[in-house]
Amino acid sequence: MHLAALVPLLVAFAVAQVSARTPPTQLQIGVKRRNPDPDCVKTKVGDRLAIQYVGKLWEDGKQFDSSWDRDQPFRFTLGNGEVIQGMDTGMRGMCLGEKRKLTIPAHLGYAGKGTPGIPPNSVLVFETELVGINELKHEEL
Repeated sequence: MHLAALVPLLVAFAVAQVSARTPPTQLQIGVKRRNPDPDCVKTKVGDRLAIQYVGKLWEDGKQFDSSWDRDQPFRFTLGNGEVIQGMDTGMRGMCLGEKRKLTIPAHLGYAGKGTPGIPPNSVLVFETELVGINELKHEEL
């Protein structure tokens, strides 16, 4: 194969590698496990949620927090501004027992402020599981 034929392939590979590590600018919601009940109770603004989660930095995968490590679900009211905007939005319409992966761009996280363990302008990744809605608890599926 001639070198001239390899150049376009190498350029395409380099572009793919760079774009694969371009920080996301929009909230990404990946469903990891669904509740099989089509009539499941779904989260809505005003619901009191109990979730288990692990939070990591998108850039290097470094864990900065985990409710699982504390063996205690984290509780908050959806849509009440108690959590970062990306978490608030990413947990809407979720069913008990569902697992989601939320990739939260910096502007929907801590933005330029950062917080202990999270540098300013960090993209965050949360692996979440909804274990309670308004005191309803999830029994293992």
